[in-house]
Amino acid sequence: MHVLRGQVGGEISVEMDAAPGVDLTKILAEMREQYESLADKNRRDAEQWFFSKTEELNREVAINTEQLQSGKTEITELRRTIQSLEIDLQSQLSTKAALEGTLADTEARYGTQLAQLQALISSVEEQLAELRCDMERQNHEYRVLLDVK
Repeated sequence: MHVLRGQVGGEISVEMDAAPGVDLTKILAEMREQYESLADKNRRDAEQWFFSKTEELNREVAINTEQLQSGKTEITELRRTIQSLEIDLQSQLSTKAALEGTLADTEARYGTQLAQLQALISSVEEQLAELRCDMERQNHEYRVLLDVK
């Protein structure tokens, strides 16, 4: 075997013409870097979108809070105005009732006075009628007396 080894023994050199081997770790590293940069970009875009939407919502909340507060203030003022107007209405109704009562009393008093005056006028008219009759009678008697003479 040694002899065969000696005959065959020499050096064998095999040369191959092949393209250089592809460095898969380098390719994987580049792909990882691309995916990480894409993930970072997407994360930054998502954060920017989130922050812009949050800011927009905060502005809307502030505006709506301000509108709500102004609406509450307006409602409070309107309630005060309504209460004030209701008090004025009750006051005016009381004044109206008092004036109507005074008017009724005045009408009743003047009605009584008018009735008394009409009774007095009737009485005076009766007396005038009696006086006229008496005067006519006396005038007639006076003429009769004058005719007798």
